[in-house]
Amino acid sequence: MGASANYPSLREQCVFITGGATGIGAALVKAFTQQGARVAFVDIDVDAAASLVATVEKQQDAKPWFQAVDVTDAHALQQAIVKADTELGPLRVLVNNAANDMRHAPATVSPQSWRDCMAINLDAAFFAAQAASDLMIKRGGGSIINFSSINALLGPPNMPGYVTAKAGVIGLTKALARDYGTHKIRVNAILPGWVATERQLQTWLTPNEESLWMQQVALQERLLPEDVANLALFLAAAESKMITGQSFTIDAGRT
Repeated sequence: MGASANYPSLREQCVFITGGATGIGAALVKAFTQQGARVAFVDIDVDAAASLVATVEKQQDAKPWFQAVDVTDAHALQQAIVKADTELGPLRVLVNNAANDMRHAPATVSPQSWRDCMAINLDAAFFAAQAASDLMIKRGGGSIINFSSINALLGPPNMPGYVTAKAGVIGLTKALARDYGTHKIRVNAILPGWVATERQLQTWLTPNEESLWMQQVALQERLLPEDVANLALFLAAAESKMITGQSFTIDAGRT
């Protein structure tokens, strides 16, 4: 299901999305393109990205901008943001979606694996925002949307790094909203529940786990990537111009 609302304020606006090749990221690319935005995205999955670009171009007669970037390389990430701004800009929206919900028992975590977890799940959001905000300040404002997770609220077992990083994203959102507010840059966070992406369905969201999940939510339907993308559209659009520093949970009533 595509976006049900139309946001004229997003038309012709440059939107940069991290981790845009699959899952929620792919839904974001499709949704913003459908709104008439000029969409740029980065990912390490080149094949999935190429397939997505081809699909969007065929369905919507618009070609998203893609560059292969590992978001844990802060310099490469920031360079890609500047390049997208130059070619598609001015940049108005940044969506920090890239993540890795890695599982690990606390006893197995090494200093390097801990740093790796922070690098993709927290650090990348900060350094992307750092580069994007510099461009947005020059153009009179923008919207930054960070992806956290309800796991930051629930604290499930065997995810100490991911939970810590996603809790950090909530704090980062608050801090940057205050720092960037005088420049008319809004910063908000989205906390999705268990989203039925292809990866989750193949790895963790088994029929048994889904049955247990449905017993814990108020709305007993699958949470789809498109549902999350619709929330991101609102937070990116002018219709939410007085909302900043907030964290929005979308989990069918789990928390």
